[in-house]
Order: sequence, then C-alpha cells, then structure tokens
Amino acid sequence: GTCNPFFSTDTAAALRARELGCDVLLKGTKVDGVYTADPMLDKTAQRLPTLTHQDFIARGLKVLDTTAVNLCMESKLPIVVFDLFKEGNIERVVRGENLGTTIRSES
Repeated sequence: GTCNPFFSTDTAAALRARELGCDVLLKGTKVDGVYTADPMLDKTAQRLPTLTHQDFIARGLKVLDTTAVNLCMESKLPIVVFDLFKEGNIERVVRGENLGTTIRSES
C-alpha cells in the first residue's frame, strides 16, 4: 500500500506519473489486459485491446481503480495494462511492443 488513506497503489502511480511528466503509465498485473468481465470468474470475458479512459470508467471495469484512470484521463496519459508474470513482458512493454490493453484519451 501507499500508507495514505483513500489512495490505492494505482492512484499513487498515476499521480507520480503526472508529476514526473511520464509518457505512459504501465500497469503490470496478473491478467494480460482489460477484459469485459473478470476472466478468472467469467469464461466468456473478452480482452479489449484498446479503449478510452472514458469507456473504462463508463463500463465500470475493475483492473484499475477509477481515480487512477481519471487522473490519467485529465492529463491525457495513456495506460498499458499487461501480464506482469509472463517472462519477458516488462522488457517488451518498455520497448513499446503492443502488449495487453492500451487505455487512451479520445482523439
């Protein structure tokens, strides 16, 4: 945790990424992207390769908290959600490979 009430690690990461002027926020997690439902519980869940910050919030998706997504949306900061536990994925995502799900601002 962050030792700050009401702030998840996602929110803290989004805040720091904004403060540092980062080009992207990388969210490594146990799934390989954003899904229409929890893929661990719903076998019909489909991975979404891209979506907007607004779509993420409107659909009530859960892999990131809404506050973090909102912070990124305000500064047009893209988020890449990827499988942290697959060998080589950290290097691949840092190199800019199309991996997981990218959440972007509307064009």
